[in-house]
Amino acid sequence: MAQTYDRSVEDLGNIVALEHVNVQIPDQQLATVFYVSGLGLTRDPYLMTGTDNMWINVGRSQFHLPTGRPQVLRGHTGMVLPSREKLLRRLERVRPDLAGTAFDFHERNAFVDVTTPWGNRLRCFEPEARFGAVSLAMPYVEFEVPAGSAAGIARFYRDILAAPAVIGDDEGGRHARVAVGDRQELVYRETDRPIPAYDGHHIQVYVADFAGPHRRLLARGLISEESDQHQYRFLDILDLDSGKALFTIEHEVRSMRHPLYNRPLVNRNPAQTNRHYTPGQDAFPWSLPQ
Repeated sequence: MAQTYDRSVEDLGNIVALEHVNVQIPDQQLATVFYVSGLGLTRDPYLMTGTDNMWINVGRSQFHLPTGRPQVLRGHTGMVLPSREKLLRRLERVRPDLAGTAFDFHERNAFVDVTTPWGNRLRCFEPEARFGAVSLAMPYVEFEVPAGSAAGIARFYRDILAAPAVIGDDEGGRHARVAVGDRQELVYRETDRPIPAYDGHHIQVYVADFAGPHRRLLARGLISEESDQHQYRFLDILDLDSGKALFTIEHEVRSMRHPLYNRPLVNRNPAQTNRHYTPGQDAFPWSLPQ
């Protein structure tokens, strides 16, 4: 039978999902104003419901926001949100409550640039084909890395984590793109600007082959935490020839046997209000019809 499909486009590689971005924040109340009232996202109603940590759902991914000294990701997080117009209205409404912080937002042609109260940058897109059939998602995290490091970073992910990684050039410059799930990527973009010191923030991914990367990381002395049976962590992305650290970002690596893998997340419809309520419309579907 003749082949009629390019089966390779269905391959994900070893990393099957980018689950969360974790940054410390000093004020849970302001975080609620920004992430829930401003962005229109949903606080996880089941886990981390106290006053010292908050998990914010974004479709199938999350922000984790433990209380502490503020941490700033060295780059930005890409998000898909359902309506630019509604997002702008919500952000304008919370502006007075966030006065005196780093909060700000600006419209661009293709997205809205948003800065959190503590300086983290978000790039908010409406649903579009390149992100797949999603209306609410975290399709990528982009890091700014030293000039000349993209090729080495791509090789690290290919050889150590068995993740597809390619080098590209666009109007933003040279970069590495690493597949970390269905239409999810880590982007490492080269810059000549000084890279701020690493402050302890982290990302979390799920992998299919859990033992293989662990074995290769352990051989190079890169495992920073043996968390439990289902999880380990590492910090440094190395040049595999010289052993030089190219970039530092803690990876929380979980197996697909982790109890939280593929846990259904609640996503509310932020358009619902007590004044303009529509029965049956409380939940928001993160996916779109295909």
